[in-house]
Amino acid sequence: MTTPRTLPYGSWPSPITPELVVAGSRGLSEPAFDGEDVLLLEGRPDEGGRVTLLRIAPDGRVTEVTPAPANVRTRVHEYGGGAWTVADGIMVHSEFRDGSLVRVDRDGTTRTLVDVPGLRFADPHVDAPRGRVLVVQEDHRRDAHDPTNSIVAVDLAHGAIVPLVEGHDFVSHPRVSPDGRWMSWLSWERPAMPWDASQLWAAPIDADGLPRTPRVVAGGAIESIAEPAWAPDSTLVFATDRSGWWNLVRWDPASDRQVELAPMAAELAGPQWVFGLRTVGFDADGQVVAIARAAGQDRLLVIPEDGPPREVPIDGVTDLAGLQVVGSSALLVAAGPTRPTAVIRLDLGTGAITTVRSSGELPVDAAYLSVPRFVELPTTDGRTAFAYHYPPTNPDAVAPAGELPPLVVISHGGPTANTSRRLDLAIQAFTSRGFAVIDVDYGGSTGYGREYRQRLDGAWGVVDLDDCTNAATWLAAQGLADPARLVIRGGSAGGYTTLCAVTFRDVFAAGASYFGVGDLEALARDTHKFESRYLDRMVAPWPEGVEVYRERSPIHAVDRIRTPLLVLQGADDMVVPQAQADELVAALARNGVPHAYLLFQGEGHGFRRAENRRRSLEAELSFYAQVLGFELADAIEPIEVVGLSR
Repeated sequence: MTTPRTLPYGSWPSPITPELVVAGSRGLSEPAFDGEDVLLLEGRPDEGGRVTLLRIAPDGRVTEVTPAPANVRTRVHEYGGGAWTVADGIMVHSEFRDGSLVRVDRDGTTRTLVDVPGLRFADPHVDAPRGRVLVVQEDHRRDAHDPTNSIVAVDLAHGAIVPLVEGHDFVSHPRVSPDGRWMSWLSWERPAMPWDASQLWAAPIDADGLPRTPRVVAGGAIESIAEPAWAPDSTLVFATDRSGWWNLVRWDPASDRQVELAPMAAELAGPQWVFGLRTVGFDADGQVVAIARAAGQDRLLVIPEDGPPREVPIDGVTDLAGLQVVGSSALLVAAGPTRPTAVIRLDLGTGAITTVRSSGELPVDAAYLSVPRFVELPTTDGRTAFAYHYPPTNPDAVAPAGELPPLVVISHGGPTANTSRRLDLAIQAFTSRGFAVIDVDYGGSTGYGREYRQRLDGAWGVVDLDDCTNAATWLAAQGLADPARLVIRGGSAGGYTTLCAVTFRDVFAAGASYFGVGDLEALARDTHKFESRYLDRMVAPWPEGVEVYRERSPIHAVDRIRTPLLVLQGADDMVVPQAQADELVAALARNGVPHAYLLFQGEGHGFRRAENRRRSLEAELSFYAQVLGFELADAIEPIEVVGLSR
């Protein structure tokens, strides 16, 4: 065994290189059974972020259903998700390159069902007896900035489109009951987001295949509905947060009766940022199988009609997604702090697990991995916030006596979202070099009930900033981080919190903003339809509250920024346009603040290309080393920090 070398924090040699981080970032999502085969989506950064559909046979043989240049993605709501479905060997997917809707049969026969410029499709559901697919359609033909959203039926043979549900700002989850008699869907209207207020609808299907006399099953102005799913007996199970938590309710169309299923202080659904989320299924006996999240961790539960839920333990797993159940088998996307993300097949009776597809082998010895602890930390007004603390970890190095590690504070995106304990090699790239990391689920995050989620109402740029700042100072006060070397990073909404931190606080020594929001007014004026009224609730009604927007926008207070800042931006970002980053960087240069700027062509809101993700991490490591004053052990191409005194 090698004797650890004494080296300053940040200078530890690490086997977790930027190249390794990107190589291990192959994304897996939306698994589904098709007979004995499993189909799933795989995102490939090394192919420009292309997403492909794979078929995996029981013997492990892998077939690519959608070979290049096909790209199984959608831009409905801009964030997409739910780009495909399968039923009895018929696959239907959205093609990202042109927005078309494509059918692929099990024998590989491919035909384009709809290819109309300006139309986008998401959340498909095959209604096989009627020879059609139900799908959310987003129509940009008349108004690209404010498209029309509806549910339509597309004929699987000829591609003819029949409107089914219209007149709502947003719709999702078009589903037909197993007996073919009912159709259900969700809707919500601006200014609400789906996690604020939404409605669950159901309607009998007439002889022409149209939903008639729709009724509201649940939801309203202060209730969010999520994850509606038809049970084998054609009752409808859905999540509602009327209790303060997204818990499950079963609705019987015959009696119009609703029954709560296993009330608990846990979330059995999440925020509908994207389509295709699945947290509920049904086993061979018709029992509900569900993912439940509490205290920063997911559990898989089997919920009988009567009696307490039964947990199905999955060793080493803290994060679950993409649930589909057929018979006694469940498909899941599973991850944990020391295991790569994988699609697994789980026997609900025996607990036996088979790995269907892994994002990759663990690329380093587990001794280099920092295992996070879930922490509750004090924050403003006597409240509690939540986070994951990762200590610096490397078996080959120790720090000099008395030295404290630099700390990276991570503010997640959304902001209505959450972080997790899943293995993130980008985090491990920091901890294995001698950084401590605290990944913050600030007030407004999901997974902790509606009250915690609503802490951000009217307080974005305040509560998130307080919680991230308090997380840093709290950890430093315990002697677990150097108070003079605290840095903050984040993307999108997390980038906004980062920009607020370097503008309105003097706690941090550096910041890194990935496509962060600098101008709330511009976001309110120019963002896409899905988020067009998002800030009404989190900041103030627009435009009446314009002064609040200006007070909380870093772009209007750039003269206050004295903290070195790294800005990373995609040139094709439709959520946070490049102009915001350009204006911020110009102000930093004008005021002589040390900074660096990387603009990536061909990237949108979130970087998909492997080379750009690698360069981003290299730039961040180089930036911190230069600003905080240590030497990296890596031979990383340095980034130029403008205005930094040497």
